[in-house]
Amino acid sequence: MDKKNALRAGALAAGTTLMMLLMSSPALAVVRDDGDDPGPGLSVIDTLGLFVAAPVVLFVVIAGLVIVGEKSHKQPKQG
Repeated sequence: MDKKNALRAGALAAGTTLMMLLMSSPALAVVRDDGDDPGPGLSVIDTLGLFVAAPVVLFVVIAGLVIVGEKSHKQPKQG
């Protein structure tokens, strides 16, 4: 029974993904909307910094704050 549910879930996920890909045609991005005023493009360094480095730095900062917070709330050993 477990394999049947897994197969059903996989088929549903694959079908949903296929429908999303078919419905979001990239050809529609060629036509500009009224009032569209795109800015200058990003360089490779800007793109990597914005979409790779910034999330990694935020993750490390948040993880560090959590670790420091957990260490300060250590309970004394009972024994």
